Amino acid sequence: MPSVPLLPRSGRRVFVALGDSFTEGVGDRDERLPNGVRGWADRVAEKLAKADPGWRYANLAIRSKRLRHIIDEQLEPALRMRPSLVTLYAGGNDILDLTTDMAALMADYERLVAQLADTGATLVLFTGFDVKVSALLEPLKRRNTFYNEQVRAIAKEYGAVLVDYWCLDAFHDRRMWDSDRLHMSKAGHKYLAGQVLDQLGVPHKITPKDWEPPTRLTFLKWERRQRRWVHDWVLPLFGRKLRGVTLGDSLTPRWPEPVKVPRKGGLKKLAAETPDAGTAP
Repeated sequence: MPSVPLLPRSGRRVFVALGDSFTEGVGDRDERLPNGVRGWADRVAEKLAKADPGWRYANLAIRSKRLRHIIDEQLEPALRMRPSLVTLYAGGNDILDLTTDMAALMADYERLVAQLADTGATLVLFTGFDVKVSALLEPLKRRNTFYNEQVRAIAKEYGAVLVDYWCLDAFHDRRMWDSDRLHMSKAGHKYLAGQVLDQLGVPHKITPKDWEPPTRLTFLKWERRQRRWVHDWVLPLFGRKLRGVTLGDSLTPRWPEPVKVPRKGGLKKLAAETPDAGTAP
């Protein structure tokens, strides 16, 4: 827990979440909420409001966005909201593009962080996790390591709170991941929300899943799971890349303007009271 208060307990309290699918909440399905997902950022907003009523929350993150899209589409709206808390995860989709110049990417990332830090808001940054999706993606590990080293240095330079996702051993359990193996499951989002809240010193009762050790798959079950994963996720992903489209092209931000988070009932209550707010795409 932090030794000094990181968040205001009165006055202006606006939490703005920026990024891609990681922050949008992909993998944590809930058809009652915008874009059909919930995610760790919604859970953090609800715990903030429960601890100190009066917090407002905006989530501008959209799946598949690259760093340049986040800068072009999310930065200006976020600055206009005069946030007191900002979370940022950006660059993961760029790492997966083999043509990405990593040095240039991180220079752009630092410029984005500098502008967010200038607001005076508490800023939360994240490293990336070494997702064990497939041996085919192992060459990307060096790029991910470089990204994480740079994020750690930038967080220190700008006084940001760092959630070192890379070091969270709980995510070595496959049950923390959705069926696409790239996005967190509901359990993963809940666990990460607890980690963010711990870093911010916000009380909560989120506890890790008390699972039995994972069962070892037989070769037949492993092979069947591999074929399903390739059919359901890998082939569609390559198809979208060939067509030059992404899953986020037709989506809008889940919470584009700061909404006051109900202390009881949370964002589901708000969505139920707002026409079309909970309509999934």
